[in-house]
Amino acid sequence: MENLDLLVLRTLRDWRRAGRGALLATVTRTWGSSPRPVGSIMALCEGGAVVGSVSGGCIEDDLIHRYRDVLADRPPQRVSYGVSADEAHRFGLPCGGTLELLLEFMPDADALDTLVRRLDQGELVRRDVEVATGRTRLHTQAHAAPLLDDGRAVRNVFGPAYRLLLIGAGQLSEYLAGMALFNGFTVTVCDPREEHRGAWTTPGVTLSHEMPDDVVLSFRCDRRTAIVALTHDPKLDDLALLEALHSESFYVGAIGSRRNQAARRARLIEHFGQTEQTLSRLRGPIGIHIDSKTPAEIAVSVMAELIAVKNGVALPDGVAVGVAKDRQAVLREGPSVCLTES
Repeated sequence: MENLDLLVLRTLRDWRRAGRGALLATVTRTWGSSPRPVGSIMALCEGGAVVGSVSGGCIEDDLIHRYRDVLADRPPQRVSYGVSADEAHRFGLPCGGTLELLLEFMPDADALDTLVRRLDQGELVRRDVEVATGRTRLHTQAHAAPLLDDGRAVRNVFGPAYRLLLIGAGQLSEYLAGMALFNGFTVTVCDPREEHRGAWTTPGVTLSHEMPDDVVLSFRCDRRTAIVALTHDPKLDDLALLEALHSESFYVGAIGSRRNQAARRARLIEHFGQTEQTLSRLRGPIGIHIDSKTPAEIAVSVMAELIAVKNGVALPDGVAVGVAKDRQAVLREGPSVCLTES
């Protein structure tokens, strides 16, 4: 499944290229509880087709009702929902929830195409919208940042899809790859063992036969990259993990019991000159403890932890596993967390 922002922007571009009327809605402010965070986007096409989301559904229904048949080229418009308790109840917002949207009518297809192409090329791009006129500008962005709205312009940062590199093409990798695809990651599986790659069945995944450490180097890992070693084979896992720890990947982890993890750390310290400090970002055993037994259940626990790190959520023991400030910002600092016996 494609990254949601990319899916919205790509679909909106295709609608506009086909000459169809459409609008782009962006959540610019929230007060109290809200179903979707600031920066969330959705697109509405004439006739009522919608992609993306700015709420749980009721606000989308209202936008469809109000604009599906009256889309025209005009300046952006700000609309608010949930100002009163009655309106919040009517639109299905949480108690006290209010959100503000910026609606952009008939966005330029060429400008959208440029944005989508740059995102496809792996760029992080800031899109500035001049509220009074609807004019847009694109800027290369060095780091992820939350949406900014100073009243005159709305600046929203879009990034490429999050990437997951799985080392090993076993059954657990199949389950984890499927869950990652469903959550908008692009997935690459690396396994030089032909007998393992030959049994792979999950579509939508890039398969590599190269040595894992070479793949990590060529991957150009950034803060939207996660690397998980699943082979239990030190010859495949260890060098790849070392390269991953030298990158900006927001998540680096390996499957295995606490005993195996301790042995790996001792091995990396003794033979590869590592220290406890240089290994502090290596996660293992990976996964949130749910007493998982089967490969499918283990994949659920690993994916839950990976998403928690991406979103900057504290794990049950109270240890913060990430410091993400918004839906796009993911930093790599943080202690190692050992939660499960796999």
